[in-house]
Amino acid sequence: MNESTIDEPISAPTLTEATTVWAKIGCLSFGGPAAQIALMHKLIVDQKKWLSENQFLSALSFCMLLPGPEAMQLATYAGWRMHGVLGGLIAGLLFVIPGALVIIALGTVYALYGNVPLIEGLFLGIKAAVIIVVIEALLRVAKKSLKGVEQWVIAALAFVGIFFFNVPFPIIVIAAALYGYFVSRTDAVTQGILAPTKTHFSSTVKTVVLWLCIWWLPILGLWAAGADSLLIQVGTFFSKLAVVTFGGAYAVLAYLAQDVVTQFGWLSAGEMMDGLGLAETTPGPLILVTEFVGFLAGYKEGGLGLALSAALVTLWVTFVPCFLWIFAGAPYIEWLSDQPRLKGAMSAITAAIVGVILNLSVWFAMHVWFTNVESVKTGVLTIWTPMWSSLDWRVALLTVLCGVAAFVLHWSIFRILAIAAVLGLGLSMLA
Repeated sequence: MNESTIDEPISAPTLTEATTVWAKIGCLSFGGPAAQIALMHKLIVDQKKWLSENQFLSALSFCMLLPGPEAMQLATYAGWRMHGVLGGLIAGLLFVIPGALVIIALGTVYALYGNVPLIEGLFLGIKAAVIIVVIEALLRVAKKSLKGVEQWVIAALAFVGIFFFNVPFPIIVIAAALYGYFVSRTDAVTQGILAPTKTHFSSTVKTVVLWLCIWWLPILGLWAAGADSLLIQVGTFFSKLAVVTFGGAYAVLAYLAQDVVTQFGWLSAGEMMDGLGLAETTPGPLILVTEFVGFLAGYKEGGLGLALSAALVTLWVTFVPCFLWIFAGAPYIEWLSDQPRLKGAMSAITAAIVGVILNLSVWFAMHVWFTNVESVKTGVLTIWTPMWSSLDWRVALLTVLCGVAAFVLHWSIFRILAIAAVLGLGLSMLA
């Protein structure tokens, strides 16, 4: 089977028409990757018929194998498929920019007025709601990926490794990928392996080199110019993050949160939760929480000027790699997405992600429910111990109420966040 047998889209838009739709998607992309992908499918496959079903699903399978936000990368691929690199840039940027601007605005308000009782009360409820949001993500991913004893073992090992032995998140991802790759059957029957689009390997190399330069030259320029060391730290840390963010924003938050809070001390655990709450309520990929981290770290060290610079650096090193993956891999997408060993690697990574998200759930809950949480090290073993006398009953109560709203009443994320914020404000005023 070759590429000519793939059903082609029925219509092709002008660049202006496509840009209008990408802007609409960017402004309406609430609710996480599942909702964002569903919105794109409805608009560009069902309604506009700009991509065929096979093209859309092949691209989605490929994006699931990549580090980074799969919905943003899917939009970039669709733009590339219709209008080349310019179309991909427009689609990808418009998917990110609306949410990034909202995060900057909300981050500024948070940085300037975060200690006001009104703001603190609102975020009291948001923190409780976010715990339930993360648990929902855990259950959703577990249901999808843990289909056998092998997957359960991988998930358990990932949780034990990161929670008790502080194994770095990238090592867990790499180990799971290698295991899945090498144990996968190479004789698995697929739905027809597609031949890659004809492209010269030298062209792919040029694309990789170009985007590596776009990615790293600004960071090297900051270093050469003697910029604030925080900007270099932020650029380096989030560049590493961009390479290992398999499994979506919730998976990488365990790596992000614990390093940001315990290693660098840029944010407290509560501030990290607040950032995730903001990202949940804004359009765009949830990984925009990294922008909030960079912004607040910069604000604490040097005020609004450094905050804006750090946020810009964070955005740059978080999303430029996404364009690299797509523009280099786009000609091969239909072929790569149908390879058994790559599917096996992704299956193992997804199973490991369940353990990582479980770690995130427990870690967040302890740091939000309790004012004091201590880590006790015994050799290579780390044990987190909350001080029971520091339990904040308000957050515990709100978490239970949010759990009932999510799992019994099946309320939407936005409704839960809004009502939790109001209840948190009420409880803080009573206290």
